[in-house]
Amino acid sequence: MTLKSVRVPKDMEPLFEKAEKFVEDYFKGFSHNMGQGVLNIGGERYILVRASSMSVEFFEYIKGMYPGLNEIEAAEASASILFDMAHAIGKADAMDFHRRMGVTDPVAKLSSGPIHFAYTGWALVDIFPESRPSPDENYYLIYDHPNSFEADSWIKKNTPPGENKDPVLRTDIPVCFMNAGYSSGWCEQSFDVELKAEEILCRAQGDDCCRFIMGHPKRLQGYIQEYKKAHPELFRKADDF
Repeated sequence: MTLKSVRVPKDMEPLFEKAEKFVEDYFKGFSHNMGQGVLNIGGERYILVRASSMSVEFFEYIKGMYPGLNEIEAAEASASILFDMAHAIGKADAMDFHRRMGVTDPVAKLSSGPIHFAYTGWALVDIFPESRPSPDENYYLIYDHPNSFEADSWIKKNTPPGENKDPVLRTDIPVCFMNAGYSSGWCEQSFDVELKAEEILCRAQGDDCCRFIMGHPKRLQGYIQEYKKAHPELFRKADDF
């Protein structure tokens, strides 16, 4: 079996293959009763939300709720709310899937998360081989989210209509706050250890990918600095903006 909805290191593939089959079967139970306004998947009620509403427009709305803050402070407040909301959703979804799959191994618990992520349209997940997921403060995960709905929404906002597909503006910061929140929430529930994720590269700010590092809050910034030091070619200087 070849994985279709996630990219993972070779040694993780068997667990993810089982999870992919489970999630694929889960999404076969799709029904949409428009007469009642109900959408069900796998016996659970789902909702569809326009991507820009949950990224660009929600971010700007939250910023507007803090007129006493400067631009940077308002952006940080908005980012924090989006992250925390998605983190909570990720934990809740993980708990439900762990129960449905009957899995207890932390990596097995993790496995359905990226696949559910792809099936629900958030992004594809590409986990790097150097990742070291473990149920303690040494947890380390580095991964890309190709086609992040948040980055796509910001790029679309900053791209003029017509034939020109290049954004006229780029963001000053990585903007995939909900992608970071959801993935870290799912993994936190899976490994029973406090985890945070931070986006270090983002297509919306002109990078080639949306890249994240996840770890325990005590270790996360150290991991990020180590990565930036090892890969200086990936990070633009401030005067490039």
